[in-house]
Amino acid sequence: MKSLLSARFAPALAAFALAAVLAGCGPEKPAPYVPPPPPPPPPPITLAPRLIEEASAWRGYMARANAISPDFQNGEQIQTSLRTAAAYEPKQFLRGAVAWAAIVALQDPTFVAELRKVAADPAARLAMRDQLIANPNMATILPGADSAAGLIMQALGNEGSRMVVNGRAVKQAAYTVQHSAWSKISVPDREGRLIAAKSLSATPMLGDAADVMLLQQASTGPAAATPLGLTPAAAPPPWSPIVVRGLTLAALAAIGEGGDANFDAITTLSAEPNAAYCLNMAKLNLYQCLAVSKPQYEDIFCLGQHILIDTGACMVKWTGATMPAEPPPPPQLVRAPPKKTSITEGPRKPQKPPVRR
Repeated sequence: MKSLLSARFAPALAAFALAAVLAGCGPEKPAPYVPPPPPPPPPPITLAPRLIEEASAWRGYMARANAISPDFQNGEQIQTSLRTAAAYEPKQFLRGAVAWAAIVALQDPTFVAELRKVAADPAARLAMRDQLIANPNMATILPGADSAAGLIMQALGNEGSRMVVNGRAVKQAAYTVQHSAWSKISVPDREGRLIAAKSLSATPMLGDAADVMLLQQASTGPAAATPLGLTPAAAPPPWSPIVVRGLTLAALAAIGEGGDANFDAITTLSAEPNAAYCLNMAKLNLYQCLAVSKPQYEDIFCLGQHILIDTGACMVKWTGATMPAEPPPPPQLVRAPPKKTSITEGPRKPQKPPVRR
């Protein structure tokens, strides 16, 4: 009986088995979709800490120099002011000015936003880095460059103008102070103070710790909302080389390529020969002035003209700004001419008042 059942159902079982085998040989189910990993985030806005330090040192020097008062009371005050104003090294001064210009440009939201788009593409970012370092003028065609340049011109130009105006007041004091006897006394140790001026001109400046922290925050871009006291104002091209180099350094920082890894390349941006020549001539004229200056009031002249005015004028030229207008001359006292008398008659006698009758 059992064999009968097996024989009866054998064809059906074979067909079922064949169907199962054929089903197993059918197309495989598609694998679930796995999206590709997201691209790496762009590098943050980066400016080398050493450049931030030099920007702070530059700002500190400008604050001290512009705080010099023309109200001199004695020779020691003159010599202290002279040492304060002489204490900058031209190359570092220029690096600090360009670094400060870059930090200022990084406050422009349009300029930074467009560059952050480039930073997100590694290939485009590296290509732009190489192009900016090889040709800084490329920064002039970047979106938002006109408004970022306007901030740089405002920041550097205002400081330079303030220095020129203060220098003129100090220079004028060299004349007005001469009514005081002490101003005509010879400067003690004239050779020593010339050596000191040259030594201070070769000594690196240091930034203030609190100001370095402020600029570190500002260097991360406009999102930090760092209060720098700037008013947005676009400036159409062409721009001076220093403004262009500040834009270039800011662009490198905005795409994340302004850090220590590229420090040697980006520091060449501050090597602008005309600007360096202007500062070096200011120093040379200062040394020559101090070499021949003898009384105290002549040192005031050297301070006002060859440190404050000359250095400030260099900065005004860097930005392409206009020199501050000269102040009006002080009013001159006009004395009435003496009354002429007749040679034959001699001096006239005063008339007597009429006698009332």
